[in-house]
Amino acid sequence: MDPKKVQNVIFFVILGLVTLLFLYLLKPFFTPIFWAVVFAGIFRPLYRRIDRKLKRPNLSATLTLLAIILIIIIPAAVIGSLLVSESIQIYNSISKDTSAIEMKVRNVIGHFADNPYLKGFALDQSFLTEKFTEGVKSIANYLFVHLTNLTQNTIIFLVQFGVMFYALFFFFRDADRILASIMRMSPLDEARTTILYHQFTTTARATLKATVVLGGLQGISGGFIFFLTGIDGAMVWGLLMMVLAILPGIGCAIIWAPAGLIMLLSNHLWEGIAILTFGILVIGLADNLLRPVLIGTDVEMHPLLVFLSTLGGLIVFGLSGFVIGPIIVALFLSIGEMYDKLTDNPPSAG
Repeated sequence: MDPKKVQNVIFFVILGLVTLLFLYLLKPFFTPIFWAVVFAGIFRPLYRRIDRKLKRPNLSATLTLLAIILIIIIPAAVIGSLLVSESIQIYNSISKDTSAIEMKVRNVIGHFADNPYLKGFALDQSFLTEKFTEGVKSIANYLFVHLTNLTQNTIIFLVQFGVMFYALFFFFRDADRILASIMRMSPLDEARTTILYHQFTTTARATLKATVVLGGLQGISGGFIFFLTGIDGAMVWGLLMMVLAILPGIGCAIIWAPAGLIMLLSNHLWEGIAILTFGILVIGLADNLLRPVLIGTDVEMHPLLVFLSTLGGLIVFGLSGFVIGPIIVALFLSIGEMYDKLTDNPPSAG
Protein backbone atom coordinates (compact mmCIF):
# COMPACT_ATOMS: atom_id res chain seq x y z
CA MET A 1 0.00 0.00 0.00
CA ASP A 2 1.22 3.46 -0.85
CA PRO A 3 2.78 5.00 2.29
CA LYS A 4 1.47 8.42 1.28
CA LYS A 5 -2.11 7.14 1.21
CA VAL A 6 -1.62 5.59 4.65
CA GLN A 7 -0.31 8.90 5.97
CA ASN A 8 -3.33 10.69 4.49
CA VAL A 9 -5.75 8.23 6.10
CA ILE A 10 -4.03 8.61 9.46
CA PHE A 11 -4.05 12.39 9.10
CA PHE A 12 -7.82 12.50 8.40
CA VAL A 13 -8.54 10.12 11.29
CA ILE A 14 -6.55 12.36 13.64
CA LEU A 15 -8.25 15.43 12.15
CA GLY A 16 -11.69 13.88 12.77
CA LEU A 17 -10.83 12.92 16.36
CA VAL A 18 -9.38 16.34 17.18
CA THR A 19 -12.42 18.06 15.63
CA LEU A 20 -14.81 15.92 17.70
CA LEU A 21 -12.82 16.64 20.86
CA PHE A 22 -12.84 20.35 20.05
CA LEU A 23 -16.62 20.37 19.53
CA TYR A 24 -17.11 18.33 22.72
CA LEU A 25 -14.99 20.86 24.59
CA LEU A 26 -17.20 23.71 23.35
CA LYS A 27 -20.47 21.84 23.96
CA PRO A 28 -21.24 23.58 27.31
CA PHE A 29 -20.90 26.94 25.55
CA PHE A 30 -22.93 26.14 22.44
CA THR A 31 -25.83 28.44 23.38
CA PRO A 32 -23.79 31.56 24.27
CA ILE A 33 -21.51 31.12 21.23
CA PHE A 34 -24.54 30.63 18.97
CA TRP A 35 -26.18 33.83 20.23
CA ALA A 36 -22.86 35.67 19.93
CA VAL A 37 -22.69 34.65 16.26
CA VAL A 38 -26.33 35.69 15.73
CA PHE A 39 -25.88 39.11 17.35
CA ALA A 40 -22.60 39.61 15.50
CA GLY A 41 -24.32 38.99 12.18
CA ILE A 42 -27.26 41.25 13.01
CA PHE A 43 -25.32 44.18 14.50
CA ARG A 44 -22.29 43.97 12.21
CA PRO A 45 -23.52 46.93 10.07
CA LEU A 46 -23.85 49.06 13.22
CA TYR A 47 -20.31 48.16 14.28
CA ARG A 48 -18.94 49.08 10.85
CA ARG A 49 -20.74 52.41 10.90
CA ILE A 50 -19.31 53.26 14.32
CA ASP A 51 -15.83 52.07 13.40
CA ARG A 52 -15.77 54.14 10.21
CA LYS A 53 -16.17 57.25 12.34
CA LEU A 54 -13.96 56.30 15.31
CA LYS A 55 -11.27 54.20 13.57
CA ARG A 56 -10.81 52.36 16.88
CA PRO A 57 -11.99 48.72 16.69
CA ASN A 58 -11.92 48.05 20.44
CA LEU A 59 -13.98 51.13 21.31
CA SER A 60 -16.36 50.49 18.40
CA ALA A 61 -16.97 46.91 19.55
CA THR A 62 -17.59 48.11 23.12
CA LEU A 63 -20.10 50.74 21.99
CA THR A 64 -21.91 48.15 19.87
CA LEU A 65 -22.15 45.86 22.90
CA LEU A 66 -23.66 48.72 24.89
CA ALA A 67 -26.22 49.25 22.12
CA ILE A 68 -27.19 45.56 22.30
CA ILE A 69 -27.64 45.84 26.06
CA LEU A 70 -29.94 48.86 25.68
CA ILE A 71 -31.94 47.54 22.72
CA ILE A 72 -32.33 43.85 23.61
CA ILE A 73 -30.89 42.76 26.95
CA ILE A 74 -32.54 45.30 29.27
CA PRO A 75 -36.06 44.98 27.73
CA ALA A 76 -35.75 41.17 27.80
CA ALA A 77 -34.65 41.28 31.45
CA VAL A 78 -37.59 43.53 32.40
CA ILE A 79 -40.10 41.29 30.60
CA GLY A 80 -38.55 38.18 32.15
CA SER A 81 -38.63 39.61 35.69
CA LEU A 82 -42.29 40.62 35.26
CA LEU A 83 -43.19 37.15 34.03
CA VAL A 84 -41.31 35.52 36.91
CA SER A 85 -42.92 37.69 39.62
CA GLU A 86 -46.44 37.40 38.21
CA SER A 87 -46.12 33.63 37.72
CA ILE A 88 -44.87 33.12 41.27
CA GLN A 89 -47.80 35.18 42.60
CA ILE A 90 -50.24 33.00 40.66
CA TYR A 91 -48.56 29.85 41.98
CA ASN A 92 -48.69 31.11 45.57
CA SER A 93 -52.37 32.07 45.29
CA ILE A 94 -53.22 28.64 43.87
CA SER A 95 -51.16 26.83 46.50
CA LYS A 96 -52.73 28.72 49.40
CA ASP A 97 -56.35 28.43 48.36
CA THR A 98 -57.17 25.54 46.06
CA SER A 99 -60.84 25.68 47.03
CA ALA A 100 -61.18 29.12 45.43
CA ILE A 101 -59.81 27.77 42.16
CA GLU A 102 -62.22 24.84 42.28
CA MET A 103 -65.11 27.22 42.95
CA LYS A 104 -64.20 29.43 39.97
CA VAL A 105 -63.85 26.41 37.68
CA ARG A 106 -67.17 25.01 38.95
CA ASN A 107 -68.91 28.34 38.30
CA VAL A 108 -67.55 28.54 34.74
CA ILE A 109 -68.56 24.94 33.97
CA GLY A 110 -71.95 25.62 35.55
CA HIS A 111 -72.44 28.48 33.11
CA PHE A 112 -71.54 26.12 30.28
CA ALA A 113 -74.00 23.51 31.49
CA ASP A 114 -76.81 26.09 31.75
CA ASN A 115 -76.13 27.43 28.27
CA PRO A 116 -79.10 26.49 26.03
CA TYR A 117 -76.76 25.55 23.17
CA LEU A 118 -74.77 23.10 25.32
CA LYS A 119 -77.53 21.46 27.39
CA GLY A 120 -77.87 18.67 24.89
CA PHE A 121 -74.29 17.50 25.49
CA ALA A 122 -74.99 16.36 29.10
CA LEU A 123 -71.76 17.73 30.55
CA ASP A 124 -70.37 15.89 33.59
CA GLN A 125 -69.72 18.92 35.82
CA SER A 126 -67.85 17.11 38.60
CA PHE A 127 -65.52 15.33 36.16
CA LEU A 128 -64.78 18.52 34.20
CA THR A 129 -64.23 20.51 37.40
CA GLU A 130 -61.74 17.95 38.66
CA LYS A 131 -59.82 17.81 35.35
CA PHE A 132 -59.73 21.59 34.85
CA THR A 133 -58.51 22.10 38.42
CA GLU A 134 -55.80 19.49 37.94
CA GLY A 135 -54.78 21.19 34.72
CA VAL A 136 -54.51 24.62 36.37
CA LYS A 137 -52.44 23.15 39.21
CA SER A 138 -50.17 21.31 36.77
CA ILE A 139 -49.52 24.47 34.74
CA ALA A 140 -48.81 26.49 37.89
CA ASN A 141 -46.50 23.78 39.21
CA TYR A 142 -44.69 23.59 35.84
CA LEU A 143 -44.07 27.35 35.89
CA PHE A 144 -42.91 27.28 39.49
CA VAL A 145 -40.49 24.37 38.99
CA HIS A 146 -38.91 25.93 35.90
CA LEU A 147 -38.67 29.37 37.47
CA THR A 148 -37.08 27.83 40.56
CA ASN A 149 -34.54 26.03 38.37
CA LEU A 150 -33.82 29.32 36.61
CA THR A 151 -33.10 31.13 39.87
CA GLN A 152 -31.02 28.23 41.16
CA ASN A 153 -28.91 28.29 37.98
CA THR A 154 -28.24 32.02 38.16
CA ILE A 155 -24.48 31.51 38.36
CA ILE A 156 -24.47 29.26 35.28
CA PHE A 157 -26.62 31.79 33.42
CA LEU A 158 -24.27 34.64 34.31
CA VAL A 159 -21.25 32.60 33.20
CA GLN A 160 -22.87 31.85 29.83
CA PHE A 161 -23.94 35.46 29.49
CA GLY A 162 -20.35 36.56 30.12
CA VAL A 163 -19.03 34.04 27.59
CA MET A 164 -21.49 35.35 25.00
CA PHE A 165 -20.43 38.98 25.44
CA TYR A 166 -16.73 38.10 25.57
CA ALA A 167 -17.04 36.13 22.32
CA LEU A 168 -19.23 38.82 20.77
CA PHE A 169 -16.57 41.47 21.36
CA PHE A 170 -14.05 39.50 19.29
CA PHE A 171 -16.64 38.54 16.67
CA PHE A 172 -17.16 42.26 16.06
CA ARG A 173 -13.52 43.25 16.16
CA ASP A 174 -12.03 40.28 14.29
CA ALA A 175 -14.94 39.32 12.04
CA ASP A 176 -13.01 39.70 8.80
CA ARG A 177 -10.18 37.45 9.98
CA ILE A 178 -12.61 34.87 11.39
CA LEU A 179 -14.62 34.77 8.16
CA ALA A 180 -11.42 34.48 6.10
CA SER A 181 -10.34 31.50 8.24
CA ILE A 182 -13.73 29.86 7.78
CA MET A 183 -13.51 30.37 4.03
CA ARG A 184 -10.07 28.70 3.96
CA MET A 185 -11.15 25.72 6.10
CA SER A 186 -14.53 25.20 4.44
CA PRO A 187 -14.71 22.18 2.13
CA LEU A 188 -17.04 24.23 -0.11
CA ASP A 189 -15.88 26.89 -2.49
CA GLU A 190 -15.98 30.55 -1.44
CA ALA A 191 -19.20 31.35 -3.33
CA ARG A 192 -21.19 28.55 -1.67
CA THR A 193 -19.77 29.29 1.77
CA THR A 194 -20.77 32.92 1.34
CA ILE A 195 -24.31 31.88 0.39
CA LEU A 196 -24.64 29.73 3.53
CA TYR A 197 -23.29 32.55 5.72
CA HIS A 198 -25.76 34.96 4.10
CA GLN A 199 -28.64 32.55 4.75
CA PHE A 200 -27.58 32.16 8.38
CA THR A 201 -27.47 35.90 9.08
CA THR A 202 -30.59 36.86 7.11
CA THR A 203 -32.70 34.09 8.66
CA ALA A 204 -31.55 34.93 12.18
CA ARG A 205 -32.16 38.65 11.61
CA ALA A 206 -35.61 38.13 10.10
CA THR A 207 -36.69 35.67 12.79
CA LEU A 208 -35.59 37.91 15.65
CA LYS A 209 -37.08 41.01 14.03
CA ALA A 210 -40.45 39.35 13.47
CA THR A 211 -40.49 37.81 16.95
CA VAL A 212 -39.49 40.93 18.87
CA VAL A 213 -41.67 43.42 16.98
CA LEU A 214 -44.70 41.18 16.48
CA GLY A 215 -44.43 39.60 19.92
CA GLY A 216 -44.28 43.02 21.53
CA LEU A 217 -47.27 44.37 19.60
CA GLN A 218 -49.40 41.26 20.10
CA GLY A 219 -48.51 40.86 23.76
CA ILE A 220 -49.24 44.51 24.61
CA SER A 221 -52.49 44.61 22.64
CA GLY A 222 -53.64 41.24 24.02
CA GLY A 223 -52.89 42.25 27.60
CA PHE A 224 -54.71 45.55 27.02
CA ILE A 225 -57.94 43.90 25.79
CA PHE A 226 -57.78 41.39 28.66
CA PHE A 227 -57.43 44.28 31.10
CA LEU A 228 -60.40 46.14 29.57
CA THR A 229 -62.61 43.05 29.77
CA GLY A 230 -61.70 42.42 33.42
CA ILE A 231 -59.69 39.19 33.06
CA ASP A 232 -57.44 38.53 36.06
CA GLY A 233 -53.70 38.50 35.44
CA ALA A 234 -53.90 40.50 32.21
CA MET A 235 -50.18 41.27 32.42
CA VAL A 236 -49.26 37.59 32.68
CA TRP A 237 -51.51 36.67 29.75
CA GLY A 238 -50.01 39.52 27.71
CA LEU A 239 -46.50 38.33 28.46
CA LEU A 240 -47.42 34.76 27.56
CA MET A 241 -48.89 35.98 24.25
CA MET A 242 -45.65 37.85 23.65
CA VAL A 243 -43.72 34.59 24.10
CA LEU A 244 -46.20 32.45 22.12
CA ALA A 245 -45.99 34.91 19.21
CA ILE A 246 -42.84 32.94 18.34
CA LEU A 247 -45.17 30.38 16.72
CA PRO A 248 -46.44 31.89 13.45
CA GLY A 249 -50.14 31.89 12.77
CA ILE A 250 -51.56 30.24 15.88
CA GLY A 251 -49.29 31.44 18.69
CA CYS A 252 -51.40 34.08 20.47
CA ALA A 253 -54.68 32.47 19.41
CA ILE A 254 -53.96 29.67 21.89
CA ILE A 255 -54.77 32.21 24.62
CA TRP A 256 -57.21 34.82 23.27
CA ALA A 257 -59.51 32.44 21.37
CA PRO A 258 -60.36 30.17 24.37
CA ALA A 259 -60.65 33.27 26.60
CA GLY A 260 -63.20 34.83 24.26
CA LEU A 261 -65.19 31.61 23.96
CA ILE A 262 -65.22 31.10 27.73
CA MET A 263 -66.52 34.65 28.16
CA LEU A 264 -69.31 34.05 25.63
CA LEU A 265 -70.36 30.72 27.09
CA SER A 266 -70.34 32.12 30.63
CA ASN A 267 -72.82 34.86 29.60
CA HIS A 268 -70.22 37.68 29.49
CA LEU A 269 -71.33 38.56 25.99
CA TRP A 270 -69.73 41.93 25.29
CA GLU A 271 -66.43 40.83 26.84
CA GLY A 272 -66.32 37.68 24.73
CA ILE A 273 -67.28 39.51 21.54
CA ALA A 274 -64.67 42.21 22.26
CA ILE A 275 -61.88 39.67 22.81
CA LEU A 276 -62.71 37.58 19.74
CA THR A 277 -63.20 40.61 17.50
CA PHE A 278 -60.00 42.26 18.71
CA GLY A 279 -58.12 38.96 18.41
CA ILE A 280 -59.20 38.40 14.80
CA LEU A 281 -59.02 41.97 13.51
CA VAL A 282 -55.97 43.25 15.42
CA ILE A 283 -53.83 40.43 16.80
CA GLY A 284 -54.48 37.97 13.97
CA LEU A 285 -54.16 40.48 11.13
CA ALA A 286 -50.99 41.91 12.68
CA ASP A 287 -49.39 38.48 12.33
CA ASN A 288 -50.65 37.94 8.76
CA LEU A 289 -49.80 41.45 7.52
CA LEU A 290 -46.67 42.43 9.43
CA ARG A 291 -44.79 39.11 9.52
CA PRO A 292 -44.21 38.99 5.73
CA VAL A 293 -43.17 42.67 5.76
CA LEU A 294 -40.72 42.17 8.64
CA ILE A 295 -39.26 38.96 7.25
CA GLY A 296 -39.17 40.34 3.72
CA THR A 297 -38.01 38.42 0.68
CA ASP A 298 -34.68 37.40 2.21
CA VAL A 299 -36.17 34.25 3.77
CA GLU A 300 -38.22 32.46 1.13
CA MET A 301 -39.76 29.71 3.23
CA HIS A 302 -43.24 28.18 3.15
CA PRO A 303 -45.38 29.09 6.19
CA LEU A 304 -45.69 25.39 7.08
CA LEU A 305 -41.90 25.05 7.14
CA VAL A 306 -41.65 28.19 9.29
CA PHE A 307 -44.15 26.73 11.76
CA LEU A 308 -42.59 23.25 11.90
CA SER A 309 -39.02 24.55 12.11
CA THR A 310 -39.93 26.96 14.91
CA LEU A 311 -41.89 24.39 16.92
CA GLY A 312 -39.32 21.65 16.29
CA GLY A 313 -36.49 23.98 17.24
CA LEU A 314 -38.19 24.87 20.52
CA ILE A 315 -38.72 21.19 21.36
CA VAL A 316 -35.19 20.07 20.47
CA PHE A 317 -33.05 23.09 21.45
CA GLY A 318 -35.20 24.86 24.06
CA LEU A 319 -35.85 28.60 23.93
CA SER A 320 -32.99 29.24 21.49
CA GLY A 321 -34.66 26.85 19.07
CA PHE A 322 -37.03 29.49 17.72
CA VAL A 323 -33.99 30.85 15.85
CA ILE A 324 -31.97 27.64 15.45
CA GLY A 325 -34.85 25.74 13.82
CA PRO A 326 -35.51 28.18 10.95
CA ILE A 327 -31.75 28.59 10.41
CA ILE A 328 -31.31 24.82 10.00
CA VAL A 329 -34.19 24.67 7.50
CA ALA A 330 -32.87 27.71 5.59
CA LEU A 331 -29.41 26.11 5.31
CA PHE A 332 -30.99 22.82 4.26
CA LEU A 333 -32.95 24.54 1.49
CA SER A 334 -29.85 26.43 0.33
CA ILE A 335 -27.83 23.22 0.11
CA GLY A 336 -30.74 21.62 -1.76
CA GLU A 337 -30.65 24.44 -4.31
CA MET A 338 -26.88 24.00 -4.70
CA TYR A 339 -27.40 20.28 -5.30
CA ASP A 340 -30.08 20.97 -7.93
CA LYS A 341 -27.75 23.33 -9.78
CA LEU A 342 -24.94 20.81 -9.55
CA THR A 343 -27.05 17.95 -10.98
CA ASP A 344 -28.57 20.19 -13.67
CA ASN A 345 -25.08 21.22 -14.85
CA PRO A 346 -22.83 18.19 -14.32
CA PRO A 347 -19.12 18.67 -15.07
CA SER A 348 -18.19 17.74 -18.63
CA ALA A 349 -16.02 14.68 -19.11
CA GLY A 350 -12.43 15.23 -20.14
